[in-house]
Amino acid sequence: MTDKTPLYRPSADTQSSNDLTDRPTDIGHGGEPHQRGGPAMTTAQGIRVDDDQNTLKAGARGPALLEDFHFREKIFHFDHERIPERVVHARGYGAHGYFETTDALSDLTSAHLFQEKGRRVPAFARFSTVAGNKGSFDLARDVRGFAVKLYTEEGNWDIVGNNIPVFFIQDAMKFPDLVHSVKEAPDRAFPQAQSAHDNFWDFISLMPQAMHMVMWIMSDRAIPRSFRFMEGFGVHTFRFVNAEGKSHFVKFHWKPKQGLQSVLWPEAVKINGADPDFHRRDLWDAIQSGDYPEWELGVQVFDEDFADQFPFDILDATKLIPEEDVPVRIIGRLVLDRVVDNFFAETEQVAFCTQNIVPGVDFTNDPLLQGRNFSYLDTQTKRLGGPNFTHIPINAPKCPFHHFQQDGHMAMHNPKGRANYEPNGWAEGGPRADPDGAFQHYPEMVEGEKRKIRPELFADHYSQARQFYQSQTEVEQDHIANAITFELSKVETPGIRERLVAHLPNIDTDLAQKVADGLGLIEVPKAHNPARAPVEGLNPSDKLSILKNGPESFAGRKMGLLLSDGVDDALLDAIMEAVKDAGGMVEVVAPHIYGITTAGGKEVPADQKIDGAPAALYDAIVMLVSDDGAKQLAGMHAAKTFALDAFAFGKFIGIGDAGMDFLKMAGVDSMDDGIIPLDQPDDATGFVETCAKLRFWERMV
Repeated sequence: MTDKTPLYRPSADTQSSNDLTDRPTDIGHGGEPHQRGGPAMTTAQGIRVDDDQNTLKAGARGPALLEDFHFREKIFHFDHERIPERVVHARGYGAHGYFETTDALSDLTSAHLFQEKGRRVPAFARFSTVAGNKGSFDLARDVRGFAVKLYTEEGNWDIVGNNIPVFFIQDAMKFPDLVHSVKEAPDRAFPQAQSAHDNFWDFISLMPQAMHMVMWIMSDRAIPRSFRFMEGFGVHTFRFVNAEGKSHFVKFHWKPKQGLQSVLWPEAVKINGADPDFHRRDLWDAIQSGDYPEWELGVQVFDEDFADQFPFDILDATKLIPEEDVPVRIIGRLVLDRVVDNFFAETEQVAFCTQNIVPGVDFTNDPLLQGRNFSYLDTQTKRLGGPNFTHIPINAPKCPFHHFQQDGHMAMHNPKGRANYEPNGWAEGGPRADPDGAFQHYPEMVEGEKRKIRPELFADHYSQARQFYQSQTEVEQDHIANAITFELSKVETPGIRERLVAHLPNIDTDLAQKVADGLGLIEVPKAHNPARAPVEGLNPSDKLSILKNGPESFAGRKMGLLLSDGVDDALLDAIMEAVKDAGGMVEVVAPHIYGITTAGGKEVPADQKIDGAPAALYDAIVMLVSDDGAKQLAGMHAAKTFALDAFAFGKFIGIGDAGMDFLKMAGVDSMDDGIIPLDQPDDATGFVETCAKLRFWERMV
């Protein structure tokens, strides 16, 4: 029977046009561009496609036909386009850039990269949260991964670290347990991207070795303002080996040029609701605007004599070496100046392995590092489908490479010629081992019994936790106490809460009391007996504090401008210019997304509508509103909350026109020195300079 159904074939043009009337399909042919400017669509095999809107059917209302190879290929690829996400560090964001050596190190290492000042190599950096899945929010209280791949002349070197210099555990044997404890519970599959639950604190309360790390993750280090204001660490002790074969121990530090900055926990909660991609967006916007993030690479270098005299074991990943004991020597800089072309191809498929080092760098016997060297390679092979993940462009070295590895899933380059083995006797038999300039392991003397043991010094779990806490400002100490209290308040089992609090007197008695009071405990539980007596008299280290190492200007930070119709043109222009001159960014917030009209009749588009932009998104606030605008905003709940949050979060607040009236209408009755009148355009520069201090902390004590 002939199908008399009228034919209708929607085209790409019809789908994307505001004109909903039917028009004929206009698909490019013969490789000619489509009328909208794009090239002719093809299949993955290069066959041109005539219709991407409909499957091939037996008649307009008939069944779909199996021979529609374009449909089958498209659906096949869609069905397989997801790969297993990372077990940890699943939510990440990356960018390209370069690393430049600023201080030659030929006396310490034979690494080609460090033989001459000014040498540059391409780099790719990926920042991540640890606990959450790919769809979790950016501002979880969590460790941040800080991984850098350097494409050197001698092969890829991966410095795979975190924004915290120590870790929870000392031996890789416990890594699966740690991760299982912090991930969602297997029976209920929640919570996601949170450590505030019974399983995590149950595990931690039974692991005294984690107490130093607990101080760090309960500090503001775990809620950074952005990747750009975040420090990075190699965590482990490595070796530098020079051309003569002499070895020194080394620890790696990435120091942000713009200083350190974090957010407050109530801000993190608001930001996660308003913009769960806050850190991603910040990095993208900064690079796209030409404000390239930069970190200095520093090293702590020390010898066997220092290691023997140091009161802690340098192979213990739960310990650090204070910079006052071994100063950080700046040897290079990392600049991120290009976003990825495709997130999946680059950021998602990039494979970091701690085993990837270059001649002149070597491992130590840190048991956590030794386990990571095995685990990372194994993980990447599983996640990326086979052993050929190095064939993916983001993972491939940029220097020449030659080997006999062959076949496997997605092999892009197999050995050429007859020989795929070594040794062989063929004249053109492929690559041969060549010790000159090649990687050679440091010939460390090793002896001892085969036993499952750790060194005695590993048993000191509280000394450096105390040192970290005592190195913080009073404000930061309060944040740590409040964070522990909050997390334990989410724990349902009283015994777990009490078991954890019983560790705190070994760190600081005032901290223990604050947490006990915050939880409502009648008294601080009896302290656990330390496995090894803590070291007394460790000096505080200023480098461990964020507030003592904050930004020195408003550069790289964002000013939120709450505006209404009728604001003064000259004052608005002066604020925008002052922020720009300081290297900062401005975002206009208004009652409507189409913006406002100034007193002089200039239309200013809004970047954010007031109910989609809480004050937590900004480093400082300016409120420029007219008399009528103040009344309008005072009638909007979101606007009043914006003002109250700006005050509660200790923001510096610039007030112009009728802004003070609006602030009072919103419920801010107490004025302080952090609320600064902007009476004339000349006041703008001084206000922006004041904002370099991060917050008006006096308001928050």
